[in-house]
Amino acid sequence: MLQKGVKKMTLAQLRYVITVAQLGTLSSAAKRLYISQPSLTSAIKELEKELGITIFIRTNKGVILSRQGEEFLGYARQVVEQYRLIESKYIEKENVRKKFSVSMQHYSFAVQAFVEMVRQFGMDKYEFAVHETKTYEVIEDVKNFKSEIGILYLNDFNSKVLTKLFTEFGLEFHRLLDCGIYAYMWKGNPLASRESVTMDDLQPYPCLAFEQGNNNSFYFAEEVLSTYEYKQLIRANDRATMLNLMKGLNGYTLCSGIICEELNGGDYCAVPLESDEVMTIGYLCRKGVAISPLGQKYLDEIRKYKNEDARYR
Repeated sequence: MLQKGVKKMTLAQLRYVITVAQLGTLSSAAKRLYISQPSLTSAIKELEKELGITIFIRTNKGVILSRQGEEFLGYARQVVEQYRLIESKYIEKENVRKKFSVSMQHYSFAVQAFVEMVRQFGMDKYEFAVHETKTYEVIEDVKNFKSEIGILYLNDFNSKVLTKLFTEFGLEFHRLLDCGIYAYMWKGNPLASRESVTMDDLQPYPCLAFEQGNNNSFYFAEEVLSTYEYKQLIRANDRATMLNLMKGLNGYTLCSGIICEELNGGDYCAVPLESDEVMTIGYLCRKGVAISPLGQKYLDEIRKYKNEDARYR
């Protein structure tokens, strides 16, 4: 039996924490939430007292999450998102737009699959978001319900480390495609006409890799053979920059070979790498959380690439 006067955390308090974490100051969050700053401060202090933790650390510039606060924020987002899903299914009426968000490593075919899904469902009744981002952020986005699905790859090198992380975060990985390794390059590269290439063939040219930020471990690399000692290595943050470097410096990157010319253009090609390495591209989702119809359709679009490499090289 609850003691008289004992307060329990509310959905509003969880939303307050999420908003403050997003904006970084109590004043900005109070304006966004349409409440007074003293009321917001009081609500968060009451929540911290009830939980017995410090969620935010006050600084001269605003507030930052404590380590306990970062963990709590993940749970708060889950609860708020689950409530939103229940609300949209059982409470809200026809005019409410359903949402679907996906996070992914830098795969043009995964973006094209998203495009095809959006074309089929239309945007009148749905709100879509796609996040092409760093490996760890793909994982965190699914963990924190920012995205329903995350697209990334596993292989013999990174599987043990990443699978352990998935388990800790309450995530599941499901296989979609198994792919060989290709060197993706500009068609003007001297190696572009080869039937296949070796790592020795590639040595004179700069290898291009996607920057992974603070989580720049070999295990989070988007490219296979991340521990190989490249003579020339350039890191980039986005696909457009990488494509420019391929043209300007005859650079290359190692990839699945499933390339979408509709997005990248026809000036590039994927040359098979002589290697026994295999990439298993799959999707992450929350354990025990069913995939929505939009998510299922998106995954169906990706599965279409299973035997269509030749069209996208």
